[in-house]
Amino acid sequence: MDARTRFVVAMSGAARRVSDDEPLYVISVAAEMAGMHPQTLRQYDRLGLVSPRRTGGGGRRYSLRDVEQLREVQRLSQEEGVNLVGIKRILELEAEVEHLRAQLEALLERARQSEYLPAPAFGGTTLAIYRSRP
Repeated sequence: MDARTRFVVAMSGAARRVSDDEPLYVISVAAEMAGMHPQTLRQYDRLGLVSPRRTGGGGRRYSLRDVEQLREVQRLSQEEGVNLVGIKRILELEAEVEHLRAQLEALLERARQSEYLPAPAFGGTTLAIYRSRP
């Protein structure tokens, strides 16, 4: 799975391409970008809603993906009225769906390149279903 990348301009004026998963922002900057108080980000981290990476000294570093997830948590809470436990479950299920989609895409790509389609069977084994050739 390829991560999205964007150009980010530093305060020095230098621009560089970064992945959406690269931890760039300290908590105060991430909070401002998400329109939240830094204490809210700390609470979400404690609850496991958004878990930023840590520096060697223990400081939080947020990525663009983390900031997007913070905005989604805020939207679900304020606009949809979902409580934090419900939001955590929604985020877990969305991550699982994303993972399953990536697995399906990988299987479909393998199937396109092969003369047989691997199919899961009971007991953790895999069946080989061969394609008929016209």
